[in-house]
Amino acid sequence: MALSFNGLASSVPPEIGSMSLLQNLDLNGNQLEGELPATISSLKDLYSLDCSNNKFIGTIPSIGSKKLLSAAFANNSFLGSFPRTFCQIASLALLDLSSNQLSGELPNCGFPSILKKCKQLIVLDIGPIPQGLLANLTSMMKPQTEFNMTSLVHHQVLHLDATMNFVDRIDVNWKMKSYTFQGTIALMIGIDLSGNSFSGEIPTELANLRGLRFLNLSRNHLSGHIPENIGDLKLLESLDCSWNELSGAIPSSISKLASLSTLNLSNNNLSGEIPVGNQLQTLDDPSIYNNNSGLCGFPLVACSKGSSGTVETLDTELETVYFCYSIIAGLVIGFWLWLGSLVFFKTWRTYVFCCVDRFQHKVMKRWRAFR
Repeated sequence: MALSFNGLASSVPPEIGSMSLLQNLDLNGNQLEGELPATISSLKDLYSLDCSNNKFIGTIPSIGSKKLLSAAFANNSFLGSFPRTFCQIASLALLDLSSNQLSGELPNCGFPSILKKCKQLIVLDIGPIPQGLLANLTSMMKPQTEFNMTSLVHHQVLHLDATMNFVDRIDVNWKMKSYTFQGTIALMIGIDLSGNSFSGEIPTELANLRGLRFLNLSRNHLSGHIPENIGDLKLLESLDCSWNELSGAIPSSISKLASLSTLNLSNNNLSGEIPVGNQLQTLDDPSIYNNNSGLCGFPLVACSKGSSGTVETLDTELETVYFCYSIIAGLVIGFWLWLGSLVFFKTWRTYVFCCVDRFQHKVMKRWRAFR
């Protein structure tokens, strides 16, 4: 049942639960309000449910279908905690709860346990990023050969059919412009965790998701370095880590992303020289590196000789200091070893004193002869 963008108002009648054979329910983009009826739990054959962009309130009702592939509740006013109903839906491939008023703690089956059961999960649009969250998303670890779109940053799924193809329409922000595509679009793989309050470092296990086409971690509180193994995401076309607190140098492995066509690392604390090579040379918009005062190199101002050789110069200076210290330490240790041998070994002490006496006798003898 496709009722999206029809200007529907009022509330959803509870009688909808009597449509026992319903597989797809699309209520996106209307003016529907009130609570979603609890009778939705009676729809046992439901594959796709989209209630996004309405005025729904209250809590998200239980979902009775174990076949659910796609569930979207974005841009409403839903209250309460994370719905426990999703803990048991292993078939779930897309879950969008963004832009609501959910609160409280995650359920006992909570992150990442919820997602460990969802091994078919391919698109996740949802806090630090939970440890182990990404380890079991096996569908993201392999390329999807049917994928036929490029430069994907964000998406909005309206339908998902039983053959795992997105259908009807998809809204895409592609190279800073918005596009709407009609018809069947083959499966896309990506993670959008933007606009949350995630903190801590970006998990290195992210690089295990070799099938990723787009990754959006923008507008969070992520810190630390960009993972060195980011270059393992060979199929990545779009990477957005802007508006975080990332620091350190941009890893050189990012130049291995041969498919990268959209990049945004602005508004962080990154420093050092921007890597060069491959697709990075085509990304000539300086704004993608804005507000990183320590960055230099193409397409920003060239790095000065002093800044580019800072590390090498520092290493040379440290080597010189260590060399001087080692010489001084050797002299001090040698002196105390010699002095200690005179104190503790009588034979050595007697021999040294005899040598000194003989030397003194020769000097005095020659001095008297000279006079």
